Amino acid sequence: MTISADRAKDPKLQSDLLYDLEPVVEQNLERHLKLAKSWNPHDYVPWSQGRDFAFLGGEDWQPEDSALDETAKTAMIVNLLTEDNLPSYHREIATRFGRDGAWGEWVGRWTAEEGRHGIALRDYLVVTRGVDPVKLEELRMAHMIAGYDSGDKTMLEAVAYVSFQELATRVSHRNTGRAAGCPIADQLLSRISVDENLHMVFYRNLVKAAFDRAPNETMQAVRDEVVNFEMPGSTMDNFARQAVAIAKAGIYDLRLHHDEVVMPILRFWKIFEREDLTGEGAKAREELSAFMTTLDGQAKKFEEQRDRMRERAARKAAAK
Repeated sequence: MTISADRAKDPKLQSDLLYDLEPVVEQNLERHLKLAKSWNPHDYVPWSQGRDFAFLGGEDWQPEDSALDETAKTAMIVNLLTEDNLPSYHREIATRFGRDGAWGEWVGRWTAEEGRHGIALRDYLVVTRGVDPVKLEELRMAHMIAGYDSGDKTMLEAVAYVSFQELATRVSHRNTGRAAGCPIADQLLSRISVDENLHMVFYRNLVKAAFDRAPNETMQAVRDEVVNFEMPGSTMDNFARQAVAIAKAGIYDLRLHHDEVVMPILRFWKIFEREDLTGEGAKAREELSAFMTTLDGQAKKFEEQRDRMRERAARKAAAK
């Protein structure tokens, strides 16, 4: 299929690509099913630690019940609430990818696998009394009522976005598990991160195939999604403040976003080595390159500020 340049958002182009990529979707779905290992959320929950709440004659949650520090609580809640909006995410990808053929089969498989994450995280937090379950439910209600809307993303933009988002979520889950201070939480979040990584590989491979078919339009989509990237949980209450706390703890920050999320995927697509970009595609690559330089500078500045903050904290602690 030959596609002329500068039609990145043309509906017919998107429709043609959706059809043309279906064999790639089928191949990668088969690959995914061979690699993905089934697991059960209940296996990762320490049920023996559970006890009744006041409604059934037990005791309601108290802050001292939690073994998690405040940063770990924040990260676990943000991760769980992000997973909770699965109905909105399903709508987003089903609308753009369709519900028929290999695309539709993938949408269903992806949704089912993602559904395990919220189940397991909530059960773990409630059973271990890691966070206030009443507050958690209030936050879930508010976040799901608000929902998630990615706007008018094209199919190409959506596939490019989830390539980065799935890897970002993997990094966040994995580092949250390490920061939790609980071997069970670490094991659970490690298991979830494996799913997220496989999902990233699926979408990343589709974008690679899209580059072979429509390099200029795909390049524009990638630029737009990198420059305007936001995590799907960014709509939750107090997300900015929580994101700062998570970044200060090194769970997910600008350096990780640059080094472990965006750059590895750009390298996989050989973004800065491609010789098939012209016109708007070449311009998009130049703009992306400039943005990545800026992002790297912002990451370095944040690291320096965080180091100074930690040094001050250490001096205060030593003086006591």
